[in-house]
Amino acid sequence: MAEEKTVSAGRHVASLNSPGKVEPVSLCSIEGATENRMLTGIKEFDRILGGGIVPGSVILVGGDPGIGKSTLLLQAFAGLSQKTGKMLYVSGEESPRQIKMRADRLSVSADNIVLLPETSIEGILDAAIKISPDAMVVDSIQTVFTQELSSAPGSVGQVRECAAKLMMFAKRSNIPVFIVGHVTKEGTIAGPRVLEHIVDTVLYFEGDRGHSYRIMRTIKNRFGSTNEIGIFEMSDSGLREVDNPSELFLSGRPRNVSGSTVVASLEGTRPLMVEIQALVSRTNFGIPRRTSIGVDFNRVNLLVAILEKRAGMHLGGMDIFINIVGGLKIVEPAVDLGIIATIASSARDVPIGPKSFVFGEVGLSGEIRAVAQANARLKEASKIGFERAVIPVGNAEKIDNNYGLKINGVKDIEEFLLSILG
Repeated sequence: MAEEKTVSAGRHVASLNSPGKVEPVSLCSIEGATENRMLTGIKEFDRILGGGIVPGSVILVGGDPGIGKSTLLLQAFAGLSQKTGKMLYVSGEESPRQIKMRADRLSVSADNIVLLPETSIEGILDAAIKISPDAMVVDSIQTVFTQELSSAPGSVGQVRECAAKLMMFAKRSNIPVFIVGHVTKEGTIAGPRVLEHIVDTVLYFEGDRGHSYRIMRTIKNRFGSTNEIGIFEMSDSGLREVDNPSELFLSGRPRNVSGSTVVASLEGTRPLMVEIQALVSRTNFGIPRRTSIGVDFNRVNLLVAILEKRAGMHLGGMDIFINIVGGLKIVEPAVDLGIIATIASSARDVPIGPKSFVFGEVGLSGEIRAVAQANARLKEASKIGFERAVIPVGNAEKIDNNYGLKINGVKDIEEFLLSILG
């Protein structure tokens, strides 16, 4: 690995404060202020930011190439420019003509959007000071360099130093700055992760190229809730926000087929109804194959072991494939019960009722533990037509409204499998 030159102390990024000696101040002597957030007009985008863009914030947007980062930011800037004023779009990868072609395709009004094809951070900041925009975007940070370092653009030193300069500019000028970041083969923002510590908000764009929708997930947010998601659909005219994502994820769901279960998941503050599918079949090889898409592989293996030990199912010679339909990635433990139900349904070839859904965490002893926000999950399920919920008994005893659902509380996986499969 080649050694990178570091910037000298005398030329390092200046302090957030004005030049001169900085005196400590008492926290109670600082006047608090309610920030007037800037709205883009894209409700999903504003919601995952915590209610809009905070002036002076630095927002990092990452995602695979071609996922729609530049498209969404151009649409957001078009909405901002109509409500606030001048926007500065700095492009280090595309020419102004290419951006204009995209704007025409998206039918974006570009009257107040100023394009700057520049890769020098000194030139970018000089232009930003002269233009004084209401917001700016740098696309992408891996193409920007500072003359204070001799390393190539995209190196860790260049990325860190350029991002720090942009952060200082945003805090001093109170201008929000969007930074587009490339991702590595592992799916993390190139840096490595140094950008996430500098910025205020981190947004990841997810999505399967085989599907038309995109998911924007909040990983870090100093001004709102984390783990929020926004659902968008990619069309010829750009990204369109999805008002009812639960119906989207359940569209095309097979009826009266084994190995399919609907689970009520929670992403941030948003409840989502998603379908989990499983295929369990006897292996033709010496070692059975286990594959999971959208859920943690180790978690699936743990739940399979619980089924074998606590429910007496013989899965040692079975291939097991698990998939979250639609490409959504779920990490919360409330989907444990859905995974258990789906595997058991496929193994026994017994379908689960199409109007039934489940949620709950499964412990190593086979007990089913209560999860948070049960009322929100039940309300979402009732809204889209479900009739029966099989949930932890701890949640069933505490809910204050059944929302017209028939609710079965279960305490362990044996009782659960008897209830859901009969």
